[in-house]
Amino acid sequence: MSAVRYYAAIPSPETSVWHVLGLPIRAYALCIVLGIVAGVLIMEFRLRKRGVAPWASLDMAVWAVPAGIIGARIYHVITSPGDYFGAGGGPVRALYIWEGGLGVWGAVAGGAFGAWLAARQLGLPLTVLLDAAAPGLPVSQAIGRVGNWFNNELYGGVTTLPWGLRVHDMDRANPGHATVIDGKAVTLPELYHPTFLYEALWCLGVAALVWFLDKRFRFGRGRAFAIYVMAYTVGRLWIEMMRTDEATHFFGVRLNVFTSIIVFLAGLAYFLMVKGPREYLVPVDAPETAPEAVEPSGVSQVDVSDPADARPATPRAYQVVSEPRFDEYQRTGVLPPAGPEVSTPAEEPVDEPAEEPVEETAGQPSAGQASSGQASSGQASSGQAKES
Repeated sequence: MSAVRYYAAIPSPETSVWHVLGLPIRAYALCIVLGIVAGVLIMEFRLRKRGVAPWASLDMAVWAVPAGIIGARIYHVITSPGDYFGAGGGPVRALYIWEGGLGVWGAVAGGAFGAWLAARQLGLPLTVLLDAAAPGLPVSQAIGRVGNWFNNELYGGVTTLPWGLRVHDMDRANPGHATVIDGKAVTLPELYHPTFLYEALWCLGVAALVWFLDKRFRFGRGRAFAIYVMAYTVGRLWIEMMRTDEATHFFGVRLNVFTSIIVFLAGLAYFLMVKGPREYLVPVDAPETAPEAVEPSGVSQVDVSDPADARPATPRAYQVVSEPRFDEYQRTGVLPPAGPEVSTPAEEPVDEPAEEPVEETAGQPSAGQASSGQASSGQASSGQAKES
């Protein structure tokens, strides 16, 4: 059995920090940065599909990323106070983010607050930002979890499965490096569940699920984000119960288990209560009429400019419109009037058949003929009223 475990074990890095020109380069930080970049690019693609100006995602990231990191650290410190305020701890270590310790729930809450601030600055609905970010967030989390592998942390209980994880004993006196005895890195005696890997794979599945369902059902008003919240918390629930690292417990259960249940129920309630079509955005001052034609002059001029080039690069604010109006604005640069008539082409007028002349007798039509003529006239009027 030991031979099988030796050849099948997943190895762990002995080092998670490198020094370049005297500056520490930490794998954990690199994974977080790469995850943020991936999430922002996915959100950028989805925002453009909804009419937001190019690279508005960077403006959002300026607010949401720092707020998310601060929120993640605050949540970790609150839920693990003994590491910083207990015996042997130091409050200043709460600032040492590079040592690990970021709570995803604090990251979501802080990031959402930062996104709200960004939405106010950009003049667009928060729900559009959240729906656009929904598939990118789990991708960011999956990449970030690789940093836990470098740090030899977030593993589960002992296992004999072929994908058991070999974990190094990390040197507290030399953070970022494994303990070395006689020139050899020290490993823990058993193999462990790679719960960080389970969560990374689950997050990629969540991203694919949100992308597929949103494309299929065209969610709006933050419902795609609610799908992400529900799907992620389901996975986090069972993965959290496998972890063996230190954590705050209530009634013998890890705090994050209760948090997962509460957040799942909140996401489910929002998804069931909030309805509405997908939101599309155009500038709040989008033109509703085509520009007037310029009177011809004696000088020969040819306008080769694209009407779309005249649109402002960054609108001061946005307005929500229906999909047909959005499509028409994207095609022509002119926002059509609201109403059902913009989604279907106008009907062509139907030519009425000419009435046959009524023959008169003795110079005047008979009473029956007059009555018939009046009925025909009434029918014609009625027919004209229906066509109008």
